[in-house]
Amino acid sequence: MAARVMQALGSWVQEGSLVVTLVLGSEAACSDGYRGETRAVVIDPAAGTVTHVVVEPKGRSGLARLVPLDIVDATPGQIRIRCTEAEFRNLDAAEETLAEFALGYQAPVQLLPAGWRGADAPAVEGDTIPRIPEQETIDVIPPGEVEEHRGDHVHATDGDIGQVHALRIDPGSGQVTHVLVRGGHAWAHKDVAIPFSKVAGFDDGIRLSITRQQVRDLPPADIDPSAG
Repeated sequence: MAARVMQALGSWVQEGSLVVTLVLGSEAACSDGYRGETRAVVIDPAAGTVTHVVVEPKGRSGLARLVPLDIVDATPGQIRIRCTEAEFRNLDAAEETLAEFALGYQAPVQLLPAGWRGADAPAVEGDTIPRIPEQETIDVIPPGEVEEHRGDHVHATDGDIGQVHALRIDPGSGQVTHVLVRGGHAWAHKDVAIPFSKVAGFDDGIRLSITRQQVRDLPPADIDPSAG
């Protein structure tokens, strides 16, 4: 895998090793041109590694897939997935629809095929009522892992500092070296690279073991503007 990312977006040499920047929200493309968007990353917090990238097809909400990191290449402005559209569709789903909104109901209901009955209300037969295109879904990720989206909040020990924008990873091992955070107005909207060793946990976003001032003292991080 390492050989394939030598042209990767925002590559850095850190302590003698190449690291690459994976920007959340960047375009993703399969080998046959099928396109989507990098919606999130899945992290094994115990190992400190990225295991999957969550990619959603363009214009196809609810069909995101868990793309293993070992078939992902990061290039300027996008990531490339070494599979075809058909192979992408056969990857594990990254989300599951629990219920859909239906006309005449104030809350999401479970839409059931004719002849089926649910254990809990409200549940109705899906072929008896009109539907509207709104769904309630949950993320589906491997046990013990966490999913981080672009825009998830990052919290210092004494308050919020900004939102997740990208990750720097070792392309050979998937090890996360830095979380790149985009600060708000009070931070002059600068990107800051926070060492992953300063991540204390994943609870309502990412929680750090350092203060806001310690984050402020870190140098700004450079990200290729074409990556968003």
